[in-house]
Amino acid sequence: MIGSVRGTVLERTPAGEALVEVGGVGYRVLVPVSAIPTLHAGAPAFLFTHLHVREDAMVLYGFLTRDERDTFEVLIGTTGVGPKLALAMLSVHSPSSLRRALVDDDLAALTLVPGVGKRTAQRLLVELKARLEVPDLDLSDGVVVPSPRSEVRDALGGLGYSADEVRDVLAQLDEDGTVEDLLRDALKLLAVARA
Repeated sequence: MIGSVRGTVLERTPAGEALVEVGGVGYRVLVPVSAIPTLHAGAPAFLFTHLHVREDAMVLYGFLTRDERDTFEVLIGTTGVGPKLALAMLSVHSPSSLRRALVDDDLAALTLVPGVGKRTAQRLLVELKARLEVPDLDLSDGVVVPSPRSEVRDALGGLGYSADEVRDVLAQLDEDGTVEDLLRDALKLLAVARA
């Protein structure tokens, strides 16, 4: 089992593949698309890896953090989630934002992943809550405090924006921020999209 690689990035593709040379051997590593901007040709790189073995292929998957690799391994252990879908999920969501989506029962966040429809998202919510370490809910006087992103999603729906418009704009917003800042940014993006 190859647990990590440290070497020089020879090349990378926008589709999420990097060629990392380690001791004169080039390893083709599939990485989340979100990792590509940090991997520069000619620069040193360290990736936590998972070697996926099938009858017809051995594929090496690489991750910038141990948490990403561990989350990937939990995802591929889930019914109906193969390495391709797990990598797509980590290309859209960081492990922490994925856990937040599970806490918030945020189907819209899961359907941002290519290939995940509403029915699959519902099944993943149930299965992943049991498998991933979901953080404790923030409680204030015994009431669950929703995340700013879920409040923005609800506000945009209340303003009459379609589920597709809301999903698209949420994918463009920062993960963190106040409800007011995120809502203002979302409304600006929606105004541009409708213009």
